[in-house]
Amino acid sequence: MADILTPALGESVTEATIAKWTKKVGDAVKKDELLVELETDKVSLEVVAPADGVLGAINAAEGDTVAPGTVLGSVTEGGAAAAAPAAAPAKAAKGEPKAAAPAAAASSIDITVPVMGESVAEGSMGKWLKKSGEAVKKDELLVEIETDKVAVEVSAPADGVLTIAADEGSTVTPGQKIGSIAASGAAAAAAPAAAPAAAPASTGSAQVSKNETLSPAVQRVVAENNLDPRAIAATGPKGNITKGDAIAAIGAVAAAPAPAAAPAAPRALAPREERVKMTRLRQTIARRLKESQNTAAQLTTFNEVDMTNVMALRAQYKEVFEKRHGVKLGFMSFFTKAVVAALQEIPAVNAEIDGTDIIYKNHYDIGVAVGTDKGLVVPVLRDADTLSLAGIEKGIGALGKAARDGALTMDQLQGGTFTITNGGTYGSLMSTPILNAPQSGILGMHNIVQRPMAINGEVKIRPMMYLALSYDHRIVDGKEAVTFLVRIKELLEDPQRALLDL
Repeated sequence: MADILTPALGESVTEATIAKWTKKVGDAVKKDELLVELETDKVSLEVVAPADGVLGAINAAEGDTVAPGTVLGSVTEGGAAAAAPAAAPAKAAKGEPKAAAPAAAASSIDITVPVMGESVAEGSMGKWLKKSGEAVKKDELLVEIETDKVAVEVSAPADGVLTIAADEGSTVTPGQKIGSIAASGAAAAAAPAAAPAAAPASTGSAQVSKNETLSPAVQRVVAENNLDPRAIAATGPKGNITKGDAIAAIGAVAAAPAPAAAPAAPRALAPREERVKMTRLRQTIARRLKESQNTAAQLTTFNEVDMTNVMALRAQYKEVFEKRHGVKLGFMSFFTKAVVAALQEIPAVNAEIDGTDIIYKNHYDIGVAVGTDKGLVVPVLRDADTLSLAGIEKGIGALGKAARDGALTMDQLQGGTFTITNGGTYGSLMSTPILNAPQSGILGMHNIVQRPMAINGEVKIRPMMYLALSYDHRIVDGKEAVTFLVRIKELLEDPQRALLDL
């Protein structure tokens, strides 16, 4: 018997929550197969099977909190082979006509999650169109998996009887087993048993409503637009209605003369409130932000920057830049360069307080706030002072992709000396960002807006951005904070200053 242990969770992480078990007690497992997902306040971790065998016990249920080294369960080594023969005598004693069950199980075909596209690491199970125990045909649509980009249809790999292993709404990853198809012999055995039950049904039941065989994507279009599936012309394989057919039907309904309005039915009353447990990441975000407010003497100062010259420089060289370096030229690289230059001039903004000491940092590891579906994370761009504009763009792009895919490591989330957050990507005009403790400064970028400005006695329309610097007033004085923002403003409004080291 091999124990399944909670692995080391990283520096300063003392506990994790059981997010999901992918196997049940009694299921056969293979060595290094994913068994359980753990969620910490920073990253998600996967725990795999320590050996081949059968999952013998689960000691920590989903939602439980565990510490490093905790025994989560156990795998009975070599138990898979012994489990099947042992089950046969028990069933025979009960007189059940299933003596061939072990053979059927041995010849079953797994249904796995297909590859869902570049950078798509997981999807959500939709509604199964068949139930466990029902006979299915090869290539028959079984379920649709929804991702943040596309919907992927999963069909039966062979004729047989379906067994479902992943429930509707559960999160799955490429290659994960979501069900299985028993051998065609099992399907043949199931068919006669089902026939007597179907005989008393009226002949009218043979005309099953099309809505029962619609894919989830088509069902959504039909439901949202109050379409009648029986009135939609189907062009898909085997007479199925495609999403395009449903969308085309919307236009046909819109073009038809509207019938006399029928009395509206009373609106169904939905629950007025819904209580949802916060994820560990969201709990950590809330705790750290409140601790930051309670610890530091936070103050925010503002300035505005004319983005004309940076935008012109970017427009002039963006195509050549992308061809040369293989990455697009964005604004973040200019801001990062300007921030590093300002930090070198005002070292207090790059420092932190430790008790009664001040620690001045002579390295420039810039945190870049990234919004994801699970919450805000701040991966760190190491040694930004040594990177070119292309190096900064590539580094930020890689960190952003890893954050959205949930693939950030603990090392990528720790040790930043200063943070940049860009609320402008969501349309923010102005904000007062909260410090990312124990750092002493955070720069807030905002939306670029065309505004009238007085230029040499004339009113001109310029692309303007508000900048906000939140800082710890215990270590950074007002003069230093204002000077820091002015240096960033100067470097952005006149990018040539950086080349001349001015």
